[in-house]
Amino acid sequence: MKSSNAIIMSGVITMIFGIIFQFQGRGVIGPESSFMYYNKDWIDYGFGIVVLGAVLCGWGGFSYFRKR
Repeated sequence: MKSSNAIIMSGVITMIFGIIFQFQGRGVIGPESSFMYYNKDWIDYGFGIVVLGAVLCGWGGFSYFRKR
């Protein structure tokens, strides 16, 4: 059970980073001196990172309910 909780938490953290990267790519947050600021590529990268985090959360949830 602890491993599934760790997988879910890492998925949530990954999703949060992906959302932050998307906002930086849109120029909403972050310092203007950042290489990610207002860079359209980071919008796509952030979306991919959010999807990866969602997959991790799904995998952790599946393994949690499978062990019960």
